[in-house]
Amino acid sequence: MRAPITMKGAQRLREELEQLKSVKRPKVIAAIAEAREHGDLKENAEYHAAREEQGFIEGRIKQLEGELSHAEIIDVSKLNAGSKVVFGASVTLADVETDEEKNYQIVGDLEADIKLGLIAISSPVARAMIGKLEGDSITIDAPAGQREYEIVSVSYAG
Repeated sequence: MRAPITMKGAQRLREELEQLKSVKRPKVIAAIAEAREHGDLKENAEYHAAREEQGFIEGRIKQLEGELSHAEIIDVSKLNAGSKVVFGASVTLADVETDEEKNYQIVGDLEADIKLGLIAISSPVARAMIGKLEGDSITIDAPAGQREYEIVSVSYAG
């Protein structure tokens, strides 16, 4: 099964990949070459640090290329699910006890970033919302116990 990803998420991953290939990879190759010029590699901390960084960069490049090649890119703006919560939905939740509102977009696992309000489709919060409608209540198991939220709004913007 192909992993779903939004068009925005795929673009962010492509930009990261391009940055790694065109900026970070050449920079670390130059750092390795410079460190080699300092002589004995056994006790050359700069050389070992640069080689370790090169390993991380190459690993991330392979990971991103693999993920992007196997991802199913979904144009969220073309989804027509109305007020039903499906992949790609932007959802406003209101805590039933405090009335505090939170906004989330349900995205693929590859692009999830809670700081940006992007939650993975596989997360407990997203799983609780999938299939529900505006106005429905959901219960989420939080570390402090169960929390009840109301789905205030559902939208599908690109």
